[in-house]
Amino acid sequence: MGKTVEEINQKIRDGSVHVVTAEEMTAIVETLGPEGAAKEVDVVTTGTFGAMCSSGAILNFGHADPPIKMQKLWLNDVEAYAGLAAVDAYIGATQVSESRGMEYGGGHVIEELVSGKAVVLRISGSGTDCYPLKNVETMLAIEDLNQAIMINPRNAYQRYNATTNTSDQTMHTYMGPLLPDLGNVIYAGSGALSPLSNDPTYATIGMGTRIFLCGAQGYIIGEGTQHDPKNNMGALMVKGNLKEMSSEFVKGASFHKYGTTLYVGLGIPIPILNEDIALCTGISDAEIKTEVLDYGVQRREKPVLGEVTYEELKSGCIEINGKEVRTAAISSLYVARKVAESLKDWILKGEFMLTTPIEGLSTKPGVKPMRQTGGLLLVKDVMTAGIGTIKPDVSIEEAAKRIIKGQFNHLPVVSDDGRLMGIITTWDVSKAVALAKRGRVEQIMTRKVVVVNPRDPIDIAARKLEQHNISALPVIDAKRKVIGIITSEDLSKLLTGGGRK
Repeated sequence: MGKTVEEINQKIRDGSVHVVTAEEMTAIVETLGPEGAAKEVDVVTTGTFGAMCSSGAILNFGHADPPIKMQKLWLNDVEAYAGLAAVDAYIGATQVSESRGMEYGGGHVIEELVSGKAVVLRISGSGTDCYPLKNVETMLAIEDLNQAIMINPRNAYQRYNATTNTSDQTMHTYMGPLLPDLGNVIYAGSGALSPLSNDPTYATIGMGTRIFLCGAQGYIIGEGTQHDPKNNMGALMVKGNLKEMSSEFVKGASFHKYGTTLYVGLGIPIPILNEDIALCTGISDAEIKTEVLDYGVQRREKPVLGEVTYEELKSGCIEINGKEVRTAAISSLYVARKVAESLKDWILKGEFMLTTPIEGLSTKPGVKPMRQTGGLLLVKDVMTAGIGTIKPDVSIEEAAKRIIKGQFNHLPVVSDDGRLMGIITTWDVSKAVALAKRGRVEQIMTRKVVVVNPRDPIDIAARKLEQHNISALPVIDAKRKVIGIITSEDLSKLLTGGGRK
């Protein structure tokens, strides 16, 4: 016979409830089996603490005197969305400061409000008969707000892909910096403590489930955006009262050259209603698998380099293509354990009651790529193919002659088998000639070359040219053989209508 949520709640009220964390449950299921564990345990608590970019808060500021209808507003110079009503706004975690850029954003504002700090509110409006004021600037703290409601569209992914980078350039991503040439692997999530990993079929988790959210009691209000149960990547939409939260479990953060985010502490109690649920909550890190994706390819579909378990990821090193690669987590297992322990303590003290979902989470696949009506222009459509190359042992004088004869500004340097080794420009050669240097091309070439793939969108090429302040990119294939070049001049022709069709 199974248990019901109400029977477990009665045990919480009379103090007889048996609560364990998900990590503790793994050992219990291994020892007693799922049937024995279901009889022994009433509730399993879970926890995760990581960067959850799709987070934010609705704030109500109250009316000024005279009133103002907000059309634009900023909190500590971070713009919030004012298109809700006269004095309601939504601030997103990833919105960056207009003065401080990527180092400070909405996530930091939310943390400062939760911690009790005052923030600067700046408002502009057009002025109407009933809202005549056009500008307001003031200081306020969270107690000055009528409502401060955290509403996060997508939190607590069921499974996160691990990321690495096979390119020869450091990639700055929402998972942190990915070092070149398989320099590291970054992963997220708490493994066996992860909420949705302990209830993968959403048997007890759904709309209306009461949860631990940033040190307060919150609720699941539906599936998260990009909820994808088909690929074990379910997600949650959640809400909670910002005024009741603790800055211990909500932290603003910035990823270098990527932007800002919000670290969210989230835990879900799993009522052990039967042995099937007990079996699910007994999952271990060795049983939770994810894929390692290559973010060196800047397209939506990333190459899969292998499958790993969380036990392997947490070991600090995994093997990819025969190479030992260091791993690092952007989530905090330490704080995730505090989330699970705090939720356990609340239940044991009778301060947290379980709820039955009023509606289950969808188990249907529901993620599609963006519909793009315009054709995607790729590097291969714009590049100049069949360009001249040069070997590293050729003389500088000969290189100068080839550049003059070919009337081009960039000359890739290749090995005997055609692989890219470097690049020289008219500037490199002119400087060498002016200084009367007599040597070989390898002495003046740039060895660390920024490159593109022929199937990269031209937007990626344009960004690389701007980011590295260069005027050309060799186009290479999978074997690093030069197949063309794309220049800033090529892109300028596109913008002025003189490019390829």
